[in-house]
Amino acid sequence: MTGPLDGGAHDGRDPDEPAAFLRIPAPRTAPDDMTEQERGRAPEPRQAPRARAPEPREAAEPRQAAEPRQVPEPPQVSEAAEVPEVTEMAEARETPPVAEPLSHKVLMSLLGAWALSACSAEETALVEAHLTECAPCADEALRLRDAVGLLHADGNLDLDPLLRSRVLENALGRRPARVPVPGWAAPYDAETARLDALLRDIGDAEWHAPVRLKWYEDEETVSRRTTVAGVIGHLMTVDGLVATSLGLDDPLGADAPAHPTERTEGFWRAAKPPPTRTIHEPWREQSHTLIRTVSFAGRGVAELSVSYGFFALPLRDALLDRAFECWVHGADIAEAVHYPYKPPSSGHLHEMIDLATRLLPAALAIRRRSGLAAPARELVTAGSPGRSLHLEIEGAGGGDWFIALDSPAAVGSRERSVAQVALDGVEFCQLVAGRVSPEDAAAGQDGDREAIRDVLFAAATMSRL
Repeated sequence: MTGPLDGGAHDGRDPDEPAAFLRIPAPRTAPDDMTEQERGRAPEPRQAPRARAPEPREAAEPRQAAEPRQVPEPPQVSEAAEVPEVTEMAEARETPPVAEPLSHKVLMSLLGAWALSACSAEETALVEAHLTECAPCADEALRLRDAVGLLHADGNLDLDPLLRSRVLENALGRRPARVPVPGWAAPYDAETARLDALLRDIGDAEWHAPVRLKWYEDEETVSRRTTVAGVIGHLMTVDGLVATSLGLDDPLGADAPAHPTERTEGFWRAAKPPPTRTIHEPWREQSHTLIRTVSFAGRGVAELSVSYGFFALPLRDALLDRAFECWVHGADIAEAVHYPYKPPSSGHLHEMIDLATRLLPAALAIRRRSGLAAPARELVTAGSPGRSLHLEIEGAGGGDWFIALDSPAAVGSRERSVAQVALDGVEFCQLVAGRVSPEDAAAGQDGDREAIRDVLFAAATMSRL
């Protein structure tokens, strides 16, 4: 047939020219007529169809001679004829598009905009849904929201005016403020601070730990037993001699004796019950007061005389002597409570050794007057070089000193040396403190044996309670 149903023309056109209207589509099979719901499965989401330009229909191929057919062919529908109906059906069954989930990296990059409320509604929903599942992003979002609060123009970014006072109060409570300390008082400042650190580390029970104090007296070593608290009381009472020379209050009162041993014995007898850790704060406060006073007193205070009853020292030497005692008794306490305690720094140890060597000629003269040392052999005028002993100190704080043997007013001289003694610095200080006897001092000796013996014993007799 060549009618309208098979593409034929009735208007006299060439029968081979394609029809100007669409053909009726062929009937669909039964499965094609069923909807997705009827087949028992959910319709798959489809993306919205894109509008496309209509494709030009291909020109029909020239007809060939029709072959005889037994069965008539069903009407054919071109692809172009199917497009309008399929498009209309797809639009009818189209479901709303579903937003694709964003990656963690993209959502994390949106946190700043979310904190500033600059995200779209869809982005806000995605970000907030992500925050319920991702703890790190939730923490970061909270920090960003808090930071946004500082960006408001009406906010005050000035610091709290009370912040400085609170910080200073906390800092001063942990460590007292330092003041410009003169160099000659630095060893005392350092040793009291070290002992204070030791005392802060021990417990209440350790304040009652037994401590044995030793010194050299009447050609032999003597000792006295006390406690950690008793040692601190001893240091406080003797430091009181320095305090009174500066016009400060004496911890024992105005009528207290001037001799260090008598002051200590009187304090121990009056302490009923025995002192406890409560002695710590009074001792530390007294040491702080001494440091502050000498720091602001001016240069002339260094030569102020401090009386020990039977001898006197300039204030600069008296504080150095107190630093030496603080180290020695700190080591006694550390040994009693099994606490590590090192010697002073090399510079401070050198100053302590220098003080002991300057006091040695006077100690030797006292022993000579008591008949405990050999008589002087060569008396010289004051300030002149005399017969000397070369004291060589090795190790920390070491150096060379020359001790005048015959007169305290003489000057030690290398050229007039008649003997030489070599000692470790710490061991020499232990000898001066009475912790090592002259016979046990491991000294390298050369020269006049009598002079060596006199100097070693004189060093030991400088010790006291």
